[in-house]
Amino acid sequence: MESVLHVVAENLKKRGFDALVFNTKEEAAEHVLSEAANLSSVGWGGSESVKALGVRDKLISAGKEIRDHELVMDIFLLSANALTVDGRIVNIDGRGNRIAASISGPSRVIYVVGKNKIVDGGIDEAIARIKREACPPNCRRLNKKTPCASTGICANCDSPDRICKVTAVFDRKPTATPTLVILVNESLGY
Repeated sequence: MESVLHVVAENLKKRGFDALVFNTKEEAAEHVLSEAANLSSVGWGGSESVKALGVRDKLISAGKEIRDHELVMDIFLLSANALTVDGRIVNIDGRGNRIAASISGPSRVIYVVGKNKIVDGGIDEAIARIKREACPPNCRRLNKKTPCASTGICANCDSPDRICKVTAVFDRKPTATPTLVILVNESLGY
């Protein structure tokens, strides 16, 4: 899998993103902390992948202001719901606030993506992965009243609690938003 991560990193770079590969979440966490060392505010996109790094408490201890789901901050930490081997990032949100912050607002955006989120196919496979692997557990985690929270299978529902309302595909790095994708050779998040 490590060789696939390096291919993905090169493809991300061709699309204007910065990309690094780490073997462990501990190495990735160390890099995230170094990125935030001289900054005052860190945005938090509700990511289970970033949570797995264990950096939130360390950032708070270092005096960083943590801003949950806001648009303006020094650095914004999140994950991708899926990442294609050819370097496209795909995210699905309920409100779109996480997607909005990854496009514009922060001075720098950092994605932390585990190997489990990489798909070999295109956008359709990425969306299928998200609805199969990410949406049901996220609905359960967020106590949403959706069919997938109960059954574990996306029903393309019309529930007001539905969390898959806004889909964004990043074909290239957004203009004027420095973006780093940290690829980790471990499974992280959903």
